[in-house]
Amino acid sequence: MVISQTSERGRRRRGRGAEAAPPPSRDVNYRQLRNPFPQMEVFPEDQIADMHETALRVLQELGVKVLLPEARRIFATAGARVDEDTEMVFIGRDLVEAAVASAPKSIACRAGARDRDFILELGSLVFQPGAGAPNATDLERGRRPASGQDYIEFLKLTHHFDVFQMISPQVEPQDVPTHLRHYFTTQAQMELTDKFPFFFSRGTPQVLDSFEMLSIARGLSDDEFRGNAHCYTIINTNSPRTLDIPMAQGLIDFARHGQMSIVTPFTLMGAMAPITVAGAITLSHAEALAAVTLTQLTNPGAPVCYGTFTSNVDMKSGAPAFGTPSHFQASLAAGQLARFLGLPWRSAAGSASNINDVQAANENQFGLWGCLMAGATVIIHSAGWLEGGLSVSFEKMICDAEVLNMVAELCAGAQAGQAEIGFDTALSEVDPSGHFFASTQTMERYNTEFYQPHVHDYANFGTWTERGSVDANQRATDVWKGILNDFKPPAGDSDRLGALRDFIAKRTAEGGAPPES
Repeated sequence: MVISQTSERGRRRRGRGAEAAPPPSRDVNYRQLRNPFPQMEVFPEDQIADMHETALRVLQELGVKVLLPEARRIFATAGARVDEDTEMVFIGRDLVEAAVASAPKSIACRAGARDRDFILELGSLVFQPGAGAPNATDLERGRRPASGQDYIEFLKLTHHFDVFQMISPQVEPQDVPTHLRHYFTTQAQMELTDKFPFFFSRGTPQVLDSFEMLSIARGLSDDEFRGNAHCYTIINTNSPRTLDIPMAQGLIDFARHGQMSIVTPFTLMGAMAPITVAGAITLSHAEALAAVTLTQLTNPGAPVCYGTFTSNVDMKSGAPAFGTPSHFQASLAAGQLARFLGLPWRSAAGSASNINDVQAANENQFGLWGCLMAGATVIIHSAGWLEGGLSVSFEKMICDAEVLNMVAELCAGAQAGQAEIGFDTALSEVDPSGHFFASTQTMERYNTEFYQPHVHDYANFGTWTERGSVDANQRATDVWKGILNDFKPPAGDSDRLGALRDFIAKRTAEGGAPPES
């Protein structure tokens, strides 16, 4: 049986020149994404308003324990009631409402290259890979305490994928002393990537060192540095209702210098927060408002991102659980409260699975879709995160990046113009019972129309078997090894990078900067 081919009319229309032309390559840009998905609501508007009112009541009547004396002084100077004996701060709604009003609703984030810049606001969409883990794992080297080499390798993978617009804390390089670790991680970020960098808040000396290193490497004056957000930190409250010394100091330091804090209470239902979604998110909302208020009292207009990371515990073991229905619902509720305030906000995916298996994929994707449906601006732990944050997996990072790439494709939006409908280039060229493989439209677009996976395998069972029956985990190993082998850092200014190394050598000789506890 001969399958009907494209009509003679279509073949004549293309001609020899069109057939001889080389196929175009696929060019994608995942750097400035917008969330195209309709936002879901888990609670009615009146209940969201009640949660906000209850959070204000928590701050005013129950208060927040603030361990940093300087932060208590800032609150007291603004009119909050402070009990120095108990370190409790009671924040009136007028202070909170003024802080929300002065916090920017749109934050321009300046990366190392202008085409890496992006805006954080409701509706924009930014991904970060898994962050802050003490361990790294992969199929070849196994699970291990994370090292400087692991940090650099994850940094290279993050730079490789356009879908990661921000650098995350990744893993802790535990073979680098804590008083020198910020030099190592900052130098790596300045030399190996031009994406938006992350700095830990572990005391003013380390923060100021990091600011100085960034300014040296990027060629920024003090005014230029303070004029835009060039870096960010993540601030975790100690739930329930405690703001410790390094986190409070980080809020103050970053606000004073015009840099961005992402405020993220980490509340687990049934453990550090009420067992219900509504109760846990109300507590998280109160803690986030307290932190946002401190940034604005320090420097009105300082960039700050509202955040939440709320899931439930396994009530049989007490272990954190992620990608659960409650995790999904908590993200939806947080999104409603962020929109209530009008602030850009951060949510998270993640997995409690111990290996990169189907549980890990299910949990990460369910958590991811909760963030997407909730309208999250920044989604952290979107790739690689295992064991509830105790490890980051090389293979899982590759597999999850595949999903994020496909989400990014959806963000681009489908088109339905005349070229896409293709009356002249496809529909009219193919006879009844024919096929479109050789139509003009197909020949023009076959190399660019569809997303090309980096780890998924679409071969049939026979072909897959002939190729060695390699599963996704094994293919992911080959992918990350290939990326690292072929990695080329972005071009940097050699004089600035030399000055950066000189600064690090000088500060190291002076003893570095131990983290504050």
